[in-house]
Amino acid sequence: MIQKFSWPVRVYWEDTDAGGVVYHARYLAFLERARSEWMRSRGFDQETMRRRDDLVFVVRAMQIDFRGPARLDDQLQVSVGLLECRGASFTMVQQIHLGDVLLIQAKVRIAALQASSFRPRPIPEPLNSELKSFVENV
Repeated sequence: MIQKFSWPVRVYWEDTDAGGVVYHARYLAFLERARSEWMRSRGFDQETMRRRDDLVFVVRAMQIDFRGPARLDDQLQVSVGLLECRGASFTMVQQIHLGDVLLIQAKVRIAALQASSFRPRPIPEPLNSELKSFVENV
């Protein structure tokens, strides 16, 4: 389990199918919330970066391994770790746990884009250096 950052998520009716099991696409929203909160916890206000730096981050690629289901009312923990930071992208590893049970493992590549054009762009300094300081051995 990644211990550096974790965000709690409760499973609600809207997250489940008729059988009370989390619909597979809802896990993507859980992962997104945790990534956003990870950024916020490190002082990166995404709206400020969009306005001030003309910078947004978007998911470029994702590998996801579904290992077990979550169900209605489960209290999940969604963890985030930064694996790699490059000039115009970074890669994160994320996990969703129910207690000690690993339900989801994901590797997410995030690309930096110019907000005004949605074209790729380098991550500006000193933000890139700061992000690199959070790279973990996970």
